[in-house]
Amino acid sequence: MRFSRATRYLLLAALVLGMVVIWFPLLLVLLNSFNADTTFGWPPSALTLEWWSRIATNEGARDALWTSVQAGLAATAIALVLGTMAAFALQRYRFFGRDTISLLIILPIALPGIVTGIALNNAFRTILGIDLGLFTAIVAHATFCVVVVFNNVIARLRRLSEHMQEASMDLGASGFTTFRLVTFPMLRSALLAGGLLAFALSFDEIIVTTFTLGTGLETLPIWILNNLFRPNQTPVVNVVAAILILVSTIPVYLAQRLSGDTASGGRL
Repeated sequence: MRFSRATRYLLLAALVLGMVVIWFPLLLVLLNSFNADTTFGWPPSALTLEWWSRIATNEGARDALWTSVQAGLAATAIALVLGTMAAFALQRYRFFGRDTISLLIILPIALPGIVTGIALNNAFRTILGIDLGLFTAIVAHATFCVVVVFNNVIARLRRLSEHMQEASMDLGASGFTTFRLVTFPMLRSALLAGGLLAFALSFDEIIVTTFTLGTGLETLPIWILNNLFRPNQTPVVNVVAAILILVSTIPVYLAQRLSGDTASGGRL
């Protein structure tokens, strides 16, 4: 489809405006992490690395980072197992209620975080009698991390031909051997992309975490929220926010690249 020159300019202007709206506040956070002025006057009167050096000795931020990493890795591991198994079950088998189950798997990521958080809080404390802690936060994160893994794997399975797996089994390979040598290599990039996206979602999550993380524990987003309005902590909060932006961008970028590789692999 060919557009007129005026239409192309209009689309380009809309693209630039959208990028400015999305990225200018994030770039402002990055710049303020080097701003020597504690009131963050604009434009910055001077730049400094002092706030970045302080974060290395901030025990609260380090503990929060470690909690976020633990929750993210554990939730991602659970999501990879459950999401992959669900994708195989729904893609390779036909049974009554298949579409309904697919909807129920995807639904948690569409629900408002506060609804999910309250529901899980009540389930853990009232019904199951489990005290809130890191374990409950991991389970809560896994509920929506499963969705991104499931979507990546099932999309890949839909593009895969089953002939190679059938040929492997016709030649005498067992089901496990076929999965290890044929199916898994073709799914590997989709699994890695889904895992990276799941980790990024878990690492950034704050609403569900607020309702499911035990007392005395903080993830990095919660640490930012708790320290945001403390005057002596504001410069350090900007540094942590800048780190969070970078840490969140890397897995999303890698997942996008891997998804592109997956799409290319699907045409082989």
